Amino acid sequence: MNWQHLIEDRNRFFWLLHLGGWIGFAMVHYLGSLLHDLRDVFVWIILFRAWAGALISLGLRYVYQKAWNLSPAKIALVVIVSSYVAGVVWQVVNNITYWEIYKHGFRPDFWLLYTKSSVWSFYIMLAWSGLYFGIKYYQMLQQERQKVLTANNMANQAQLKMLRYQLNPHFLFNTLNAISTLILINENKTANAMVTKLSEFLRYSLDKDPMKRVTVTQELTALQLYLDIEKVRFEERLQIKFEIQNNCQNALVPSMILQPLAENAIKYAIAAREEGGTIEVKVSRFANDLQLEINDNGPGAEIVDGNLYRENGVGLANTRERLATLFQEYSLVVSENIPNGLKINIRIPFQTEVE
Repeated sequence: MNWQHLIEDRNRFFWLLHLGGWIGFAMVHYLGSLLHDLRDVFVWIILFRAWAGALISLGLRYVYQKAWNLSPAKIALVVIVSSYVAGVVWQVVNNITYWEIYKHGFRPDFWLLYTKSSVWSFYIMLAWSGLYFGIKYYQMLQQERQKVLTANNMANQAQLKMLRYQLNPHFLFNTLNAISTLILINENKTANAMVTKLSEFLRYSLDKDPMKRVTVTQELTALQLYLDIEKVRFEERLQIKFEIQNNCQNALVPSMILQPLAENAIKYAIAAREEGGTIEVKVSRFANDLQLEINDNGPGAEIVDGNLYRENGVGLANTRERLATLFQEYSLVVSENIPNGLKINIRIPFQTEVE
């Protein structure tokens, strides 16, 4: 049996522990009955107690699932109250069963005696509740640990992928070719500035871990370096606009998340048109989310199921992969820009360095 697979399947693991625990409860009480030399009919009482306990405690599971997202204090209150109610109900059932089978239909004179020994049953239900939450938190901890291991493993792959879509050989070739041309026409000052920007951009892209996050300000500085280099190539054909909300500068984003999207826009929107075009970068906050948007006014592309249909395209796919690794909740939407072009919108949780 694959125990790891069994543990990861939460529903199957719950039923295994739930049924196994109550069977164990019945076995312990059966062995205890042998010490007291009870009649054979007591076995049926033990079995019924275990069956009733399993059924009543099963209801606690659904109560706790509803209360799972409450504050710790409220969860503790729900556990205590629910365990007590379940314990009283279980003990009433146990007493009735015992009197009916073992005492031949005995009935107490006072109704409160039906709840006799409820404290013992409450402790049993409370113990069940403690095991339920303990095991569930352990499973969550293991799941988070697995995510960390997966993220570390993907980081090594992401480093290689970064070289593929951040340090595109065509980008380096075109940049070096532009520098060479500037030197030939004695534009040494411009060539020197371009070399400096290229050096800063390469240093930033190689130093930053693709699985770590940087501030919006740092990310836009790196993006500006890249766009300044490209602007030397395209001159007036490339227009750049930034629209950044004041409360977003310190928000955290994955490093180099915008550059491959800007590179796609330049390759398919600016370079594809003789007259060039405009790339617009927007950063804003919406409720508890940070929105990153890059749009262009190029010829656009075919969008199939929210993805661009382009052969050999890796920038968008790698961006999705990185977002999925870093965030439980995110969105990346590709849509048509009005009146023409493409718009890529990324939405991630808003976090800052202070947090």
